[in-house]
Amino acid sequence: MANTKSAKKRIRQNERRRLRNRTVRSKLRSAVKDARASQGAEMGTSVAEAIRELDRAVSKGVIHRNTAARKKSALARRLAAAR
Repeated sequence: MANTKSAKKRIRQNERRRLRNRTVRSKLRSAVKDARASQGAEMGTSVAEAIRELDRAVSKGVIHRNTAARKKSALARRLAAAR
C-alpha cells in the first residue's frame, strides 16, 4: 500500500482516470463491433460512427493514434469491399 501522500493521491487520480477511460473504451468497442456486424445501407453510417468514436478516444488519450488509424483503415477496407 502507498505510504506517501503523493502516492495516495496518485492512486486516487489513477482510479478516476481508469473509470473515465473505461466508458470511452466501452463505447468505442461497441461502435466498432456494430460497424463490423452491419450490412447494406446502414454500414456507411455505422462505420462513420465508429471512426468518430476512434478519433474521440485518441483525443482523450485512451488509445494510441496508430491503433486508431489501423482500425479505421480496416473498417474502410470492409466498407469499400461491401460496395
